[in-house]
Amino acid sequence: MKVVLASNNKGKLRELGELLAEDDIQVVPQREFDIPDAVEDGLSFVENAIIKARHASALSGLPAIADDSGLEVDALKGEPGIYSARYAGEDAQDADNNRKLLAALGDLPEAERSARFQCVMVYMRHAKDPTPLVCQGTWEGSILDTPHGDNGFGYDPLFWIPEAQASAAELPAEIKNAQSHRGQALRCLLQKLATSNS
Repeated sequence: MKVVLASNNKGKLRELGELLAEDDIQVVPQREFDIPDAVEDGLSFVENAIIKARHASALSGLPAIADDSGLEVDALKGEPGIYSARYAGEDAQDADNNRKLLAALGDLPEAERSARFQCVMVYMRHAKDPTPLVCQGTWEGSILDTPHGDNGFGYDPLFWIPEAQASAAELPAEIKNAQSHRGQALRCLLQKLATSNS
C-alpha cells in the first residue's frame, strides 16, 4: 500500500519511517509531490490532523496519514498544546520553543512540572473520506529545568520519563518508539487498518 505522509517535519518523517518499516506500507513524504504545509487553523489536535491529511490526499491523489501532536503542560493550563511547533513564533526553531517553555515555568518545583505528549493520527482513504480512521496516543512525564540528550526533536530534551529515568532525547529510537505518544497512535492506526482491510 502506498500512502502520502502529510508532514515536512524531518524528525516526524524519520520516526514514522522507522515505525512503518516492518509493515507493508510504502510511505511517500508530501514534499515528493511538492505539497506545501497545510494551514493548521483547527482548534484541536484532531481537527489539525484531518486538515493535514485531507490537504495531502487532495494534492497527491493517494491515501494520507497525518498526525498532529504536541506538549500539554499542566502548570500552563495545557499550553503549548496545538501551538507546540510555533510556541515561540511562526518560524520558531526547537531551541526557541524550549527556551520559552523553560521561561514560562520559571523555578516551579519538580512536583508541579507534570506534562504529557499527545498525538492524534489520522488515515484518510481519499480527500473526501467522511469517516477517517482516528487514533490517539498519550505519553506522561514532566518538564526538566535544563535540556538532556541529543536524540529526538522538539521538546524531547526537556521531557522526563520517570519510568525510564531519562529524557525522551536520551532514549534509543527503538525504546522511544515503543513508548511514545506517536508510537502508540501509529500502532492503533495500523491495527484499525488491518481490520478494515481484512
